[in-house]
Amino acid sequence: MTGAGGGLGEAMSDPDEAIRRMDEWSAGFARKAQRYAAAQQETERLRLTASSPDGTVRVTVGADGVVRELVFGSRTRTIPPEELSRMVLTTMRKAQAGISEQVAEVMSERLGDEDQETRAVLLDSLRDRFPDPQDPPGDAEEPDPEPAPPPPPPPAPAGGAASPPPASPPPADGPAPRRGGVDPEEQDNNPW
Repeated sequence: MTGAGGGLGEAMSDPDEAIRRMDEWSAGFARKAQRYAAAQQETERLRLTASSPDGTVRVTVGADGVVRELVFGSRTRTIPPEELSRMVLTTMRKAQAGISEQVAEVMSERLGDEDQETRAVLLDSLRDRFPDPQDPPGDAEEPDPEPAPPPPPPPAPAGGAASPPPASPPPADGPAPRRGGVDPEEQDNNPW
């Protein structure tokens, strides 16, 4: 740690050098925090607007995907409610689909090449939340199949002996906790 470039050992032997390095380190974090704050403010101001193909519906969303404005044209009075609902949702999804691209531009402008891993995670999350409605849903996760029904109880034993009652199934929201022990789902949360 005490190579030719001056490591921690050298800084500790010179208190003024240690203070100077800590000041530089602190100033670097302050600059980074300012860049992130500016990126966040600019992202919060983003607005994306999409219109239905015939212009009947116009939807504006923020970078969080929340609808900020919904405008209907005069033709909406003649459209059946179900069709109008589909138009609104389709147009909203079209506006939301541009969120990740716009956020990526802001991050690139404000942060440069800083924190590529964090940026990738954030942008992947936005793409998952707001997919392009034009993309085929082939990458979507398949729903879990229905659980198999429990097997039928075994036939009664010969000779008239009573069989024990069948065990009650676990509740629909998951396995029952074990008696006298730790619930397997909570086991990794146990600090002991």
